[in-house]
Amino acid sequence: MSWLERTELLVQKEGLEKLTNANILIVGLGGVGSFAAEFIARAGVNKITLVDGDVFDITNKNRQLTALDSTIGKSKAQVLASRLKDINSAIELTVLEEFLSPERAYEIVSEEFDYVLDCIDSITPKINLIVAARRKKVKIISSMGAGGKLDATKIKIKDISQTKNCTMARTVRKRLKERNVDKGVKAVYSEEFQIAESLKMTDGKNFKKSFYGTISYMPAAFGLQAAAFVINEIIKK
Repeated sequence: MSWLERTELLVQKEGLEKLTNANILIVGLGGVGSFAAEFIARAGVNKITLVDGDVFDITNKNRQLTALDSTIGKSKAQVLASRLKDINSAIELTVLEEFLSPERAYEIVSEEFDYVLDCIDSITPKINLIVAARRKKVKIISSMGAGGKLDATKIKIKDISQTKNCTMARTVRKRLKERNVDKGVKAVYSEEFQIAESLKMTDGKNFKKSFYGTISYMPAAFGLQAAAFVINEIIKK
């Protein structure tokens, strides 16, 4: 009996073959990316590239799938990779422990990928990844801000040009326009207004000037929406 028996029953043999043969790039393995990666692996996708240069700290435990007392200080990419291999021992994983520079974004994104999932929470690397995908004509879905929000029913997927009530999406739209990208990027975002009191400023390290407070389920819900969209796109292809 195959561990994918229930999946095949739902998507049929042809759908499962498409998933098995798919090749997905996931960049950013925090609250959104860790859940998205697991959902994609459990759907039977057999080839995944994971990119994240970060290690776990204690503040990740409230929202990241692989953040545990036992993983604090460990590489997010390596911990997630070993978890995905424990789900599917045959999975082909490429693990890149790095933060994306503009040059590397352009090198990493290639036409061999069926889809790119942008789960980065810092603006500059996010822009670099989206622009690289658009220039190379590789499909991408980009996660906007899950912070400062509590209502999971307000999450939507639309073209980046149609997003609203999201501070990150507004900044991303503006920055993309400067790079001559104004549409053609699917975005996961929430139409709930951000809770302003939950904003905190930072020292600006790793391209991050500020962040909003987060609840356990919102980044996971964003990751679920992104993964579900990509899985359905692959099945329909």
